Amino acid sequence: MSELVEIVDSLENKVSKLLHKMELLHQLNANLKLELEHLKDENKLKDDALNQWEEKYDSLKMANTMLGSNTSKTEAKLKINTLIRELDVCIAKLAD
Repeated sequence: MSELVEIVDSLENKVSKLLHKMELLHQLNANLKLELEHLKDENKLKDDALNQWEEKYDSLKMANTMLGSNTSKTEAKLKINTLIRELDVCIAKLAD
């Protein structure tokens, strides 16, 4: 009979340890979820900043081509032609 009591005590001890470990893992999981959300927010902010810098870079690049930079005259001409076509479409729509 004492052997049965020892087995039950051992099982209770193991279950108690498992429950404690499970609680620790739940806490760790919750902390990791919070950290993940924080990192996602931070990543989104950095992506937004990157997009803004890329837009600024493109604007500066276009401004340089408009000012007569020798490196992108063809690109400037294409952009101007595109803008003229867009204006023509707008004027045509207004004339209707």
